[in-house]
Amino acid sequence: MLNRTGTPLVELRDMSISFGGIKAVDHVTVDLYPGEVVGLLGHNGAGKSTLIKCLSGAYKADAGQILINGAEVDINNPRDARAQNIETIYQTLALADNLNAASNLFLGRELVGPGGFLDDSKMEAETRKIMARLNPNFRKFNVPVSALSGGQRQSVAIARAVYFNAKILIMDEPTAALGPQETQMVAELIQELKAQGLGIFLIEHDIHNVMKLCDRASVMKNGQLVGTVDVKQVTDEDILSMIILGKKPAKAA
Repeated sequence: MLNRTGTPLVELRDMSISFGGIKAVDHVTVDLYPGEVVGLLGHNGAGKSTLIKCLSGAYKADAGQILINGAEVDINNPRDARAQNIETIYQTLALADNLNAASNLFLGRELVGPGGFLDDSKMEAETRKIMARLNPNFRKFNVPVSALSGGQRQSVAIARAVYFNAKILIMDEPTAALGPQETQMVAELIQELKAQGLGIFLIEHDIHNVMKLCDRASVMKNGQLVGTVDVKQVTDEDILSMIILGKKPAKAA
């Protein structure tokens, strides 16, 4: 059972942001605890991606507070977010297709040996170590990531975030375009991250994935928060009704 009695890992309090007079996010409050997955749902244009971009540093909110471990922080750009151990894994994964797993893991943060040369063996050893923790079945260390399956590519992107001390992970539809086996691999990765105490915001369209992967679901509609529910206490029909009708189920109110 998840303990939600302490201080949340993240609190987005009363967040608002407008574009050209249209309120994309209108006074929204959500939180996230260590070892928890909170799904963010809603139709395209509901505001879920915009809200989370305020946390990742892609946007600056017009109003509201971001608290990390109970302390208010200022996030003006992705560098600020990274300094708060927030990492984003976008749907596109931002991997360099022609490089192998280790080169991708350390892309832009390469390890250098005493002579100033790249320390390839150290980078590969570190990659093998983190992969053993996250995805013990991963074997393809010496091929370009373009040769990997979708689930294996997700593993590399997640390993990169975790290696560089992510505590808060934003995942944008991590199982989109993956088959059942690959989706299961990502589900296992998420369980492993939860066990290590990371908090995950999961932007997701697929209700079945939400029911399977998330502890709570926050639903947005027209820039506003419909509500946040405990996934175990509602049905997928309840969540669909929140998305479509903007109504919170009575039993979860």
